[in-house]
Amino acid sequence: MKKLLLLVFTLSFINVQAQKKTPEVCYEIFVRSFADSNGDGIGDINGITAKLDYLKSLGVDALWLTPVNKSPSYHKYDVVDYKEIDPDFGTMADYKRLISEAHKRNIRIIKDFVINHTSDKHPWFLEAKKGKDNPYRGYYVWLSPQKIDSMGIATREKTGDSWEINPWHFANQGDSEKYYALFWGGMPDLNYDNPKLRKEIYDIAKFWLKEVGVDGFRLDAAKHIYPDWEAEKCHAFWQEFRQKMTAIKPDVYIVGEVWTSADKVAPYFKGLPANFHMDEGFAIQKIVNNQKDDNLIQKILADYKAFGSQNPDFIDATIIDNHDQTRIGSVVNGDINKMKVAAQLLLTLPGQPYIYYGEEIGMLGQKPDENLREPFIWNTKENDKSRTAWMKPTFSTDATIKPLSEQQKDPNSIYHVYKNLIAFRKKQPALSQVIRPNLKESTIKTEGVLGFIRTHKSGDVLVIHNLTNTAKSIELPANERKFKTLIFSQTPQQKSLKNNTVELPASGVVILK
Repeated sequence: MKKLLLLVFTLSFINVQAQKKTPEVCYEIFVRSFADSNGDGIGDINGITAKLDYLKSLGVDALWLTPVNKSPSYHKYDVVDYKEIDPDFGTMADYKRLISEAHKRNIRIIKDFVINHTSDKHPWFLEAKKGKDNPYRGYYVWLSPQKIDSMGIATREKTGDSWEINPWHFANQGDSEKYYALFWGGMPDLNYDNPKLRKEIYDIAKFWLKEVGVDGFRLDAAKHIYPDWEAEKCHAFWQEFRQKMTAIKPDVYIVGEVWTSADKVAPYFKGLPANFHMDEGFAIQKIVNNQKDDNLIQKILADYKAFGSQNPDFIDATIIDNHDQTRIGSVVNGDINKMKVAAQLLLTLPGQPYIYYGEEIGMLGQKPDENLREPFIWNTKENDKSRTAWMKPTFSTDATIKPLSEQQKDPNSIYHVYKNLIAFRKKQPALSQVIRPNLKESTIKTEGVLGFIRTHKSGDVLVIHNLTNTAKSIELPANERKFKTLIFSQTPQQKSLKNNTVELPASGVVILK
C-alpha cells in the first residue's frame, strides 16, 4: 500500500512539475532569416543566442527553431543527418551554448523534429533504393504500380500542408516498385511499421533530449506519420512516442503539427499533449479581415469539447500564421490596425500562443514559401548588422516595414501591442492559464465587438475587443455588470467605467475584472 501511495505521489509530482514548466508564450524562428552573427548573410544559431535578451524582454518562454540538421535545402526539412548541425547554421557547440544561455533566461528550446520523411540523399534512402533485399529497404514505403492502382491511392488531393498530387515515385529507371513521398520526390516517407526504424528514431530523440539538452519537440507533419489510408495507426504511434519521450525526460514538451479540421485533430491529443489549432487561426484571420464576429467563441468551445474528450489536459497551441501560411500582415493587406486586433485576440484567448518571428513588427509575406520567410528587420539598413541577406525580400522591405529599433521607440507601434499585452497576460491568472483552457461566452452582442469571459478561481475577467477602426461606447448587459474594475485598456485616459458603459478604442481591447 505504501509503495502504491508513493507511486501515485511520484506521478502526481511529475505531472505538477510538467505543468509548472509549460511555456506560456512561444515564438517560432525560421533560423535562416532571423539573425546573422558572422556576416555571411545567413541567419544562424549564434545570431539567435545574441538576441535572447530581446526575446526575453518581449516575454517569450520558449523558442521553436525550424530544422537545424544537416540538409541540402535552404529550409532544412529534408534531413540527411539527424545528429549533425548544418554548417550553414553553426556547430553542435553553438547549439548547446544557445540552450545553456536560453535556460539562464528561463527560455526553453523546442527542436523541429522532422521524422515523417528524410531527404532522398539520406544514407538510409541511398541504401534502400539499391533493391528489395537491402536491409534499409523497409525503412521506407514501397509498392508496385499495380498495387497502388488497385488500392486507389495513385493520386491525392492537395491539402494545406502538401500540394503534391502524385505522391508515388520511381527511385531508379526500371524499378518494379515506387516509393511514397507525400511532399515531393526528394522527401521519401519513412515506414513506421518497421521496428528497426522506430528504434532508430527513438534513439535519435534520446540523443537530442539527453546529450544535447533540448526541452522538447515540434513534430513536423504529425498527421502523415502513416499514409492517409492508414491514418488510424498515427494515433497509436504518437501514444507510444510520448511514452518513450516521457521515460527519457518526464517534463518533455511535445507539440504536433496536425493540419486538418479540429474534429480530426482531437484523437491526436491521446498521444500529443499539445497540437496547433489551425481552425482557430483561420477563424481569427477571417473575423479580423471582416471586422465582425463569426461565432468564434462558440466554434472554439466546440473544438475544446472534442479535444477534451480525448485528453482533458490538452494544450491548445494557438497561432495566427506560421512559416507555411500567408502572414497576417498580408492577409489584412498591410493594415496595421487589423494586425493589432489579430495580436490582441491571439494573446487574450485561451491556449498557448505561438508568435511567428516578425509578427511583432508587422512583417508581410505571401506564397511562394520563401516570401513567407523573409529577413527580420532589426534596424535601419545602414545600421543593421544582424539582418540576413540570403534572399532579396519582396514584401517585408525598408519601404514597407518600420524596423524593430524604431518601433521600440514608438509606444503606438504593433511591437508595443505584443510586448504590453504579453506582460499583462502573464500577471493575470485568468489569462495565463494554458492547460485546460478556460473560456465562457459573453452576452455582449454589439456589431463589430467580440466579448468573452476567461474564468478562474482567482477571479474571472471579461475581455472586449473592438474589431473595427471606429471607437465604440457600449453598455454592459445586466448579467455582466459584476465586472466593474477596468484593468487594461489602450486608452490611458480611461481609468474606470461610468454607468456600466465601456469606451472601446478603435481596434482596441478592454479587459474588466
